[in-house]
Amino acid sequence: MKRFVLFASFAGVLTCAGAVAQQLAYQGQNRLAVPPDYREWVFLTSSLDLNYSDGTDNPSVLDNVFVNPEAYRAFVRTGTWPDKTMIVKENRIAASAGTISKSGKFQTQVLNMEMHVKDEARFSGKWAFFTSGDGKSPGVLVPMTATCYSCHSGHGAVDTTFVQFYPTLLEIAKTKGTLSPGYLNDQRSLSGAR
Repeated sequence: MKRFVLFASFAGVLTCAGAVAQQLAYQGQNRLAVPPDYREWVFLTSSLDLNYSDGTDNPSVLDNVFVNPEAYRAFVRTGTWPDKTMIVKENRIAASAGTISKSGKFQTQVLNMEMHVKDEARFSGKWAFFTSGDGKSPGVLVPMTATCYSCHSGHGAVDTTFVQFYPTLLEIAKTKGTLSPGYLNDQRSLSGAR
């Protein structure tokens, strides 16, 4: 019986390791496949027209954010992201007129996709960004000199990620005491400005 339990535990570890390896399907040095099942992952949040520039020339966008289930479970336990975390941000064009709608906005086709990946062995800063122009073709590595890296590093609530936009996870991070100093400084500045 003891042997069976040990074998079953080992098989479970191999299955999880296989799932992690499958989701991080690199194609060469600078490309990452979009996981085919990401819409079955844990849904973190959505937002409307969340932008870091003035956004005046941009179309209206609704986004959906998903994370691989293994990373989500680890975050719930620890308040931070484990190695091999993959966060997928699916950006969809927001339409305001449909067949019967009179007001509001709804999601239409995928505009593009962003993937935020933690792979400590592969990336010197532990995390990297990839973008897919259509949400189907492999994501291309965003150069490490891009401002998204310094912005996430300086303002991400937990481990360079914008957990401040994921309300259920923000509460976990507060409870676990894993909020970043940059985020806490931002919060102090905002409360002092009011």
